Formats: sequence, structure tokens, C-alpha cells
Amino acid sequence: MGLLFIGARFFFDPVGAEIAFGISTPTNGDFSFHHIKGVRDFFFGFIILLLLLKKEFRILGYILLAGTIIPASDFITVLSYQGQITGYLYAHLIAAIICAGCGLYYNRSAAQH
Repeated sequence: MGLLFIGARFFFDPVGAEIAFGISTPTNGDFSFHHIKGVRDFFFGFIILLLLLKKEFRILGYILLAGTIIPASDFITVLSYQGQITGYLYAHLIAAIICAGCGLYYNRSAAQH
């Protein structure tokens, strides 16, 4: 649900969402990056929710493991940003850990059933 919110926020409050992401760039009214990021996060959140509701835990595990690249990449993006604040890094690092951990959990629990 969190990813659905984050994705939608990039459409409805792109500047606020960008700042909450951990970067701030001059857009001059061009929110192309924000829309790309919003669609990515909304889609990933929708897929996770759909797989949870359908109880497709094994495929959910694989998707989460593969999807760990997203918060890891976001972490690297924020880390390379010159004005980065450490607190924003933690959010991305924790998201990557949760994503990988849940991916492993769902793969193992699905294998046991």
C-alpha cells in the first residue's frame, strides 16, 4: 500500500514527493522524472498487492527479490546526490532490506507448502 501511495504522490504532489525521496532538482515545470518514478512505484505496489491477494507467494518472492534492485538503485541515486541527507538514505536502505527479506521469506514459505 505504501508504494501505491508513493507512486500516486509523484503525480499529485511531485515536488513534495521528490523532496521526500531525498533529492531536489530544478524542474522548470517539467515533471517527466516524477511521472516515470510515480508509474514505477505505483505499478510495483500494485503487483505486490495483487500477488498477495491471489496468494501467489512463490512468484511474489521472486518479484520481490528481483525488485530489490529498485530501492538499492534509489539508495545509490540519493547517495550520489550532493545535497543528500543521511535520513533519506536509511529509508532506501531499509526498503532494500525489507524487499530482499520478504522475497526470501515468501520463497521459503511457499516451498514448504
